[in-house]
Formats: sequence, C-alpha cells, structure tokens
Amino acid sequence: MKLRVECYSGARADERPVRFYLGERMLFIVEVLDQWYGPNDLYFKVLADDANLYILRNRQTRPEGEWTLESFRELKSSGSLKQ
Repeated sequence: MKLRVECYSGARADERPVRFYLGERMLFIVEVLDQWYGPNDLYFKVLADDANLYILRNRQTRPEGEWTLESFRELKSSGSLKQ
C-alpha cells in the first residue's frame, strides 16, 4: 500500500519519518523502534499515536523515494500490564 510520509530532515534529507497518512487519516509517529537497510530500501518499525505498530519501507531506487506500508500490527492492551 502506497503512503504519503512526512519526514524529519536533519543531517540528511528524509532522515526519519515523523507522520504518515493512511488514506485521509494522519498518524503521528510516537517512536521509531527499529531501522534497517535492505539492498535498495530503508525500513522503519514505528509506533504510531493510535498505539499500533507499522513497518514502513522507503524505496531508495525511486527518485521520489516511494513509501509503502509493509506490515501492521494492532497492539492489544493486556489486563496484566495495568497497575
């Protein structure tokens, strides 16, 4: 699924995603949990403000750096974690 992603640009352009859109719905990234490189891609495992996990892929071989949603996991709160 293609995404529209807005990134933080620090030492380099599009250093890390800060928010993305699923259709018209905007999700803020609370935390980047992991980041890794594939042969031609850059992946980010993120926790969004809807309390779910997403894996976003930036295709480095595309001039515009196309973003796609590679994985989604809904996090369920466990009663044993509540204090």
